[in-house]
Amino acid sequence: MVLYLIGLGLGDESDITVRGLNAVQKCDLIFLEAYTSVLRVDKTKLEEFYGRPVQVADRNCVESEAELILQPAKNGLNVALLVVGDPVCATTHTDLMIRARAEGISVELIHNASIMGAVGACGLQLYNFGQTVSIPFFEDNWRPTSFYSKIKYNKDGGMHTLCLLDIKVKEPDYDAMIRGKTVYLPPRFMDVNTAAKQLLEAEEVHGESVCTKDCLAVGLARLGHKDQCIIAGTLEELVSQDFGKPLHSLIICGDTHDLEMEMLKQYMISNSRYKIQHLTEHESV
Repeated sequence: MVLYLIGLGLGDESDITVRGLNAVQKCDLIFLEAYTSVLRVDKTKLEEFYGRPVQVADRNCVESEAELILQPAKNGLNVALLVVGDPVCATTHTDLMIRARAEGISVELIHNASIMGAVGACGLQLYNFGQTVSIPFFEDNWRPTSFYSKIKYNKDGGMHTLCLLDIKVKEPDYDAMIRGKTVYLPPRFMDVNTAAKQLLEAEEVHGESVCTKDCLAVGLARLGHKDQCIIAGTLEELVSQDFGKPLHSLIICGDTHDLEMEMLKQYMISNSRYKIQHLTEHESV
């Protein structure tokens, strides 16, 4: 009957909206999408709060095996796909909506808070952000830097860049597969420190003064939680800061106006080179 794509927000099981909770409780099947992002609480917490069983949907389920979600809805059941953050922040969910509607399935979106809006907690204004980029884990023989040109485009226009950091969940162990075993590697979540190092490496490759060691950046962790962490400083300084547990994000700052800087000062590393070189000069004007 209906495929509901329901945003869960950024916190825990209680961050679902009233409208979202009402939809969940009338669904016959409930899937938790665990590919594009993850909650900090186990699915059993969701089941206790919603009073309904929840199935975890990995990457295969929401992409190559999406019929596991679509077919029950096509057969007359109400199906919910729970998404951390907001459902329209990932192309995976847009593709699923297109496929569902092509098969005659009604789709209902229920929005919630996402990282795309929550980054405003650091004080940078959302309308001053340009294209969002994703930073993948560098591997020995795979070190892509296609994100660099987008950050440059944003910076040339004075805009900030939100960098979404890679997560690896249910990644196959290829060495084990060669031996005929199906084994998955432990989950990996990129932290601000790793992202900052990779951005500095990308600067060495391209050399266009986009991600220099002295550029202003903001590291963010666990936004939407009571223990969220926001630290501002130079990109090089963020390499050595402790942001704690995942999930992390990073902002490369463009031009900042007075109100933005007034907020960022609250999160600035006390002895930051950026603070010494720029804020003192800024305040003396």
